[in-house]
Amino acid sequence: MTRLVIVRQKYNPAGGAERFVSRALSALSAQGGLEVNLIARKWESLSGVRAIAANPFYLGSVWRDWGFACAARRIWQREGFELVQSHERIAGCDIYRAGDGVHRHWLQLRRRVLSRWGRIALQLNPYHHYVQWMERRMFLHPRLKTVICNSQMVKREIQHYFGLPDARFAVIYNGVDTAAFHPSLREHRATMRAQWQIPPAAPLLLYVGSGFERKGVARALQAIVPHPEVQLLIVGKDKHAAQYQRLAATLGIASRVRFAGAQNDVKPFYGMADAFILPTLYDPFPNVCVEALACGLPVFTTQQCGAAELIRDGDNGWVADALDGATLRQQLGQWLASRAEWPSLAAAARASTADLTLEQMAGRLLACYRRLL
Repeated sequence: MTRLVIVRQKYNPAGGAERFVSRALSALSAQGGLEVNLIARKWESLSGVRAIAANPFYLGSVWRDWGFACAARRIWQREGFELVQSHERIAGCDIYRAGDGVHRHWLQLRRRVLSRWGRIALQLNPYHHYVQWMERRMFLHPRLKTVICNSQMVKREIQHYFGLPDARFAVIYNGVDTAAFHPSLREHRATMRAQWQIPPAAPLLLYVGSGFERKGVARALQAIVPHPEVQLLIVGKDKHAAQYQRLAATLGIASRVRFAGAQNDVKPFYGMADAFILPTLYDPFPNVCVEALACGLPVFTTQQCGAAELIRDGDNGWVADALDGATLRQQLGQWLASRAEWPSLAAAARASTADLTLEQMAGRLLACYRRLL
């Protein structure tokens, strides 16, 4: 039996990366022929998965990541696993899953929206220098056999910055539980709309995610301003949430926006919505987009989002540049004007996830592992 270990430092029950790892672990352990292990600071309990704690003391983000990397490496060397798949930037792994994209590229995109002083602060932040240093060490390490990317976008970025050949890559989209995330969740529509005081027939956009700045909550708020019939529901936690509530008031749309905070179960929220919006500045492949599609929601997202590879404009969603607010507002107008076609949009959205089940994702991962053994 092949002994695989997956390395992921942190666990946030609401985090998209963590949801992917949990789903992958569960699906892989159900396949058989594979002993699945996990190295993490802490994690939820998962049937069929052996969890090994690596939780050294730290002060600050650089020490946190460096300390975990050293501890995780000691564990996998001691245990002698056949395959080490890291979801963190740690030099010496066999497989790296590039779920966080390329940090250097993210910093370039971040500079697009920062002031001069913000760009200086970004340049002086030691954590960003550490991540770029470790990222380069990992991609150029002789032990690295395969990079699993969750989008073609991320593959192109890695090749651009580090020059890895095609043979070193496997592009495997995030899987989704298509039975749990299903158009039948619309059964919650009336109850949830009443609970959140949203008119039954109002066009409702849903946003799900933490990290409001990067994922474009301000851009979503600005996009609905010229469309007075549109309501927006924001699910997710952010330490600056009050700032976005003030922005909604300044824009004159506070009565049309609901901030729901973090939710343990987001499925009923998908069921109450008509479309999903994620105008992100950078996201390798957010689970929320594929969850929304599986629920039959057309998706508005950006060219800087890996999940845009699933979107066909006007068929199951719309794609624009992250900073092109005018185009996003125009696309929302097209969606509103085509209300008679919403059932077709919903069917196309659902159909686009037909090849993205958890079982199919696990099968693709196993095929990747077999090629390496």
